[in-house]
Amino acid sequence: MLTGKVAIITGSTSGIGLSIAEKLAEAGASIVINGFGEPDKIAELCKKIEKTYQVSVAYIEADLALSPGPQELITKAYQTFGRLDVLVNNAGIQHVAPIETFPAEKWETILALNLSAAFYGIQAVLPIMKAQKWGRIINIASAHGLVASAFKSAYVAAKHGLLGLTKTVALETAQENITCNAICPGWVLTPLVERQIQEKVQQQKISYEEATRALLSEKQPSQRFVNPQEIGDLAVFLCGSGGNSVTGTALSVDGGWTAQ
Repeated sequence: MLTGKVAIITGSTSGIGLSIAEKLAEAGASIVINGFGEPDKIAELCKKIEKTYQVSVAYIEADLALSPGPQELITKAYQTFGRLDVLVNNAGIQHVAPIETFPAEKWETILALNLSAAFYGIQAVLPIMKAQKWGRIINIASAHGLVASAFKSAYVAAKHGLLGLTKTVALETAQENITCNAICPGWVLTPLVERQIQEKVQQQKISYEEATRALLSEKQPSQRFVNPQEIGDLAVFLCGSGGNSVTGTALSVDGGWTAQ
């Protein structure tokens, strides 16, 4: 379905980003991996995707929290493949603290990586997509892009902003055969969420299983984690013909979280 196309997925060395990369590769797209990790493991990961799905894979290192990192990622990817068709803005970080004690540097970094990096990446890729007369931009937001939780001010602000950016890009590209949508996952068992579970264990002096149940029961009526592959499947749909008229939307994948 995506044979001949090239997809960049930020924050794709693990978690949701990796699952999206694998699903897009399964659909035939060449893949640009980006994210942090040990060089040997990343090289092994790229080879595994290439071998499994018979597509080209390139790893491009870039610190997206600092401009011009996002622009350099787009430039290097275009130089490598000669085209760019899909941009998935997935990279993100989290910090939990009351507003009164929220560290200023954490606020700045979260806004930079979770929101500004997406803007700069989109800004850099749009001329390429317009020249090709086709493009798909997918922003990985969160249920926290639609509702809030206490002690997550920077993350909630960034994800709400990402939804606003998504809608603006969709309007500006509505006649360009380019779509821009956001996927809003609920709890997904990623390294980011794993750390939140461990924090509950330490803070509340409970078992890992109790902390997991407590986390899910707070928000997610389905009482199960979203599978990262489900998010990958939705990304593939948005890149296919069924997604041609889907633009400017926030698609919830949250087990009923935001239905409450």
